[in-house]
Amino acid sequence: MKTKKIKPAWLLLILIAVLVSACQPTGLSQFEQASTYAAQTKMAMPEPSDTPEAEITTAPEATQTATAEPTPIPTVGQVGPSDFPENVNPLTGLVMSDLGQLNRRPVIVKVANYPTTGRPHAGLSFADIVFEYYLGAGSNRFMGVYYGQDAEQIGPVRSGRLVDPQIVSMYQGILGMESAYITIKDHIVDILDNRVVNGRSTCPAICDDGRQIVISVFADSAEMTKYTSQRGVDNRRFNLDGMAFDIEAPTDGGPGEEVNILYTSLNRGEWRFDEESGKYLRWIEENTGGGIEMIPLVDRITDEQLAFSNVIVLFAHYEEYTEVMHDIFMWDNQAGQRAVIFRDGLAYESTWVSPSRDHPIQFYNEDGEVFPLKPGNTWISIFGLASDVEEDDGEWTFRFDLP
Repeated sequence: MKTKKIKPAWLLLILIAVLVSACQPTGLSQFEQASTYAAQTKMAMPEPSDTPEAEITTAPEATQTATAEPTPIPTVGQVGPSDFPENVNPLTGLVMSDLGQLNRRPVIVKVANYPTTGRPHAGLSFADIVFEYYLGAGSNRFMGVYYGQDAEQIGPVRSGRLVDPQIVSMYQGILGMESAYITIKDHIVDILDNRVVNGRSTCPAICDDGRQIVISVFADSAEMTKYTSQRGVDNRRFNLDGMAFDIEAPTDGGPGEEVNILYTSLNRGEWRFDEESGKYLRWIEENTGGGIEMIPLVDRITDEQLAFSNVIVLFAHYEEYTEVMHDIFMWDNQAGQRAVIFRDGLAYESTWVSPSRDHPIQFYNEDGEVFPLKPGNTWISIFGLASDVEEDDGEWTFRFDLP
């Protein structure tokens, strides 16, 4: 795999940080201070297991009901990757009853997965796309993309990271976050400018629920759109071509009924295909003290288990600056990297590319044709290039590793 080096802008940022740190009375460099800044998340993580795999048990199956997502209207053949009908959401392939919903930028919100006291999360089932990626110190975080639907409560909202403006730019979005370390915040604002909605001071866009703790901040996606419009953001409909959708699954898929996402042995997510709904249902780890139990991951708004039409694991280069400061190279990937796509209980080897810095990620099959996703919502897990992949009779296991 081709490894990219730190860009000149980052070299300058690092040099400035080192020079500034020489004057700090604490004696800590900027990156060391960033480690201190992230201590709450790190302390919230469970201690690593002494064994390669912790003992895993599974909770009983949860009763499934419909999610908040609109029912896709079947179409004949493929829609996208370009020339979408005016009433079709280009991020889901679903027909919209309210065209006005698409006349804005997507709203993208950072959502904490740790500390676990912030679970269950709010609003993830309303997102068109959810990204998850590694933060460091065993932790991961989510980014929900809200376009076809709004949610009045999304969160808990947490801090920004270096990769965020890349993803937000590719979807022409606005970013909601709860602060960021100073050099990271400057980096984000430098790229996104006034498309950043930062913290509880922007209420009713992002508000504290009154507890004033790390997991008490939540966003309202419709209010975020209003807030940025008042600040002069051009909230019109942008070209979001790139993805393709087809209700019929390609015929060349292999078995893919279960997807295990392991950022560490104690930070686990599982997707299990549900024949009745035609979706993948999300499970998450619960540390019982005597081992790990996998339980349904529900949305606190609907009290229903998360259900997604597509699950994608893509591989990208992580650049590690400290244990809790990483960048991920999502831009300028025209050559393509590996991705594994899961839909309809099937798995497909594919390639993901970023055609430009202001257009969505595209997925291609092994013949070089745009891969058709299932109409509906999509969950994307970003793994490092050195991550391990195993497949056993339709059960796939992804173990995260850098870079």
